[in-house]
Amino acid sequence: MKTNHHTPILSIPMKSRKTTRWDMFATWVGANANNGTWFVGGVLAACGFGLAMKVLVLSSALSYVFLSLIGYIGYQTGVSTMAISRASFGERGSYLPSLVNITQFIGWTAANTFIAAQSVSLLFHQLLGWPVWGQPGGNKGIVVGILIMSILHIISVSSGSRSVQMIERVGIILVFIFVIWESVAVFRTVSMSQIANWHVPVHSRMATGAAIDYVAAFNLAWVTAGADFTRFTANKNNAIVTPFGGALLGVVWFAFIGLISTISIAITSGVYDANNSDPSTIASKLGLGVVALLVIILTSMTANAVNLLAAGSALSNIFTKLRLKYSLWIVVLLATIVTFIPMFVGSFLDTFEQFLDYVGMVLGPTIAIICTDYYLRAHRQYDLEQLGVPHGKYWYHGGINWVAFLVFVLGVAFFVGVHQLPLFANTIGATFVDMVLSAVVYYVLMWFVDQRSSHNAN
Repeated sequence: MKTNHHTPILSIPMKSRKTTRWDMFATWVGANANNGTWFVGGVLAACGFGLAMKVLVLSSALSYVFLSLIGYIGYQTGVSTMAISRASFGERGSYLPSLVNITQFIGWTAANTFIAAQSVSLLFHQLLGWPVWGQPGGNKGIVVGILIMSILHIISVSSGSRSVQMIERVGIILVFIFVIWESVAVFRTVSMSQIANWHVPVHSRMATGAAIDYVAAFNLAWVTAGADFTRFTANKNNAIVTPFGGALLGVVWFAFIGLISTISIAITSGVYDANNSDPSTIASKLGLGVVALLVIILTSMTANAVNLLAAGSALSNIFTKLRLKYSLWIVVLLATIVTFIPMFVGSFLDTFEQFLDYVGMVLGPTIAIICTDYYLRAHRQYDLEQLGVPHGKYWYHGGINWVAFLVFVLGVAFFVGVHQLPLFANTIGATFVDMVLSAVVYYVLMWFVDQRSSHNAN
């Protein structure tokens, strides 16, 4: 066996783990207590209230079962999700899930930033009379908004994890106040029975399976960040139950607000337009004023603190010598560039939906492979001493587990091939079917590989 000098993978020892139940809960509620979740709720209005709520609760709960599974791995190993993926994808192969993570978390940062930039643009409109986004000359407010948000992100991530926790704690209190305020504003104009009985215009209706995929992609995006946070707790339940409960409460609550707000505007104006689902538009249409826009800007920072930390960790998994601080600066810069894309596409909603398709397509197989490998192949026992060792136990062939790569490609191909077919789009969606198939194929192929290598060893 060849031994090389290597940088060992950092495992957080139990005695150094300080994350309390409240911190864990606040992190995961805060992860979903944001603009993106409002927007998802608003877009789900295209299913009608009853179906939207069913899809929201069931698809989210199923997605967060995987958050608990990954959370437990983080607790057991003390290692980040992307470092864990070295065991299933191979030492070099783990660059693939890391790239997936970097792209999707940069995408989420950009989505939240764009929504917050719309709030900044509305602020400038109300305070200085600048044209709003969508009107001639409206680009100025959005560009300034994106730059302001990016500077705020650099300040928040440069100040370290304690400041991120402070932003989370202050942000979450303000967000709760804002949510109650927005709910009061909604129910002042329409009743719950009007919302429940509102019918979606036929041409705008969203298919059930498409909605399930949409919500699954939104929620699975957090799953690959699971171990990055649970490795800092010394309590098993705090790694399994708290993230599940916090994330589920956050997503159901905030998407519900986006849902009822969008439907209430559709009822009072007589027009349903999914493009009006973003919180800034809703806040201004409900007449909530400058304070509401400031809260939206702050909630973007709380969500993006988690997004950027996860993207930075993934980048550090690829470039192990790169300090996390510099990784974070790089991902902030990349996210800033990506945030400008909707300005060229012309529709934030179209860009957002295409992004969610991408997230569902790549994350389903990735999460399925990591969970299957740890729970079914390794029986919850990874050799942590071997993680990060060149030519060690998790080296496979040239540092890559080609079976994991093959299953990933098959999973992506399956999703692309079937997610728009009526059989899936009108029923259960493609994401969870894709995950089950990816898990089964990975397990079977690896069983054959293991049998063959043990046969050769004998």
